[in-house]
Amino acid sequence: MHKQAFDVVIIGAGLVGQAIAVALAQGEEALKLALIDPSFSPQAPTDDRSLNGYDQRVSALTAKTQAFLTRLGAWQRIPADRLSAYTGMHVWDAEGTGSVTFAAADLQVPALGHIVENNQTLWALQQCLPPQVQVFSEKVRYFDNRQSDGYTPVALENGELLQAKLIVGADGALSRVRQWAGLPTTEWDYGHHAIVATVRCEQPLQATAWQRFRPQGPLAFLPLPHDPQLASIVWSTSPEEADAVLALDEAGFNRALSDALEGRLGDVLESSAKARIPLRQRHARNYWCEGVVLAGDAAHTIHPLAGQGVNLGFKDAETLAEEILRAQAKRLDIGSELVLARYQRRRQADNLATMAAMEGFKQLFGSDQPLLRLLRNEGMRLFDRLLPVKQHVMMKAMGLD
Repeated sequence: MHKQAFDVVIIGAGLVGQAIAVALAQGEEALKLALIDPSFSPQAPTDDRSLNGYDQRVSALTAKTQAFLTRLGAWQRIPADRLSAYTGMHVWDAEGTGSVTFAAADLQVPALGHIVENNQTLWALQQCLPPQVQVFSEKVRYFDNRQSDGYTPVALENGELLQAKLIVGADGALSRVRQWAGLPTTEWDYGHHAIVATVRCEQPLQATAWQRFRPQGPLAFLPLPHDPQLASIVWSTSPEEADAVLALDEAGFNRALSDALEGRLGDVLESSAKARIPLRQRHARNYWCEGVVLAGDAAHTIHPLAGQGVNLGFKDAETLAEEILRAQAKRLDIGSELVLARYQRRRQADNLATMAAMEGFKQLFGSDQPLLRLLRNEGMRLFDRLLPVKQHVMMKAMGLD
């Protein structure tokens, strides 16, 4: 069996996995790197501007994420006409009159963030991968326990055997790396399914993200580039309502969606193919065991209501790369407790705090108790008037100090 030795083997070539690979490759320490993913493809996204030409999966990337991707050289490779800067956010309660408006002008910044199709960000990162990152478009058959020489054997389905000083699990919410490593999770079902699609609205979105908190779940309309009437929607709702609206023809779906947003953007005129995603919160109790570490959705998944999931993943990527490069410079074992526990300390508290906040929002806006509805709406109106508090919240959401 052919064997190859690597310092770091990254399993999963999604946004987080590729960001880790690029960050490690750009460090001053020479590392031998492998990236494994059977779905890895060198094909660039199409430039199709029809409704079905946009990626159904988009992310609201924060200023901190933008800065990280810029340092990697990836942000500059995303076509300017596939970036949609949003300068406002309008949030309101479906069960009352409470609302909050956020504006970039209040922070004297050009934008609150950017809506970017995931396939555009992924392609930009892929173009930054240097030759020292060896890519294997294969499935991992298994990996063994760490050996006495400090390497962990990783067997691929094509028969190759890789030896890794450190395995990084960046293989998503259903991470096989997490399962193989025996890292338990705390998780529960949100009772929501997210419907994602691209739609054309009667009225322009005005570079604003619109979000209505309904008892069944939040509904977001996110502005897309090129056409101010195009939006990417994330409609979080009960499985029963998801069944009902997805069973409608396009005209019926568009009417239901228009009603769900209370007609704030006029009628929904057209909609693309839809995808449905069950929502579940997961958090690994530990992000590592000797020789193995988790990042991104493999370590934690949260409700998409505030669009923070991928931003947390990029924070993981940046921090993990820093710790690995620091350890390599000091000639430490990069797969040791000393190194991996430090990464966990730096990231776990932030991830848990964000997850708790998202769960709190879900519980708060999912309640139909009259007193709580009253307090919720009064609280939103008060919060909207407290500009310094809003500024602080906006800065935290953007990852700014």
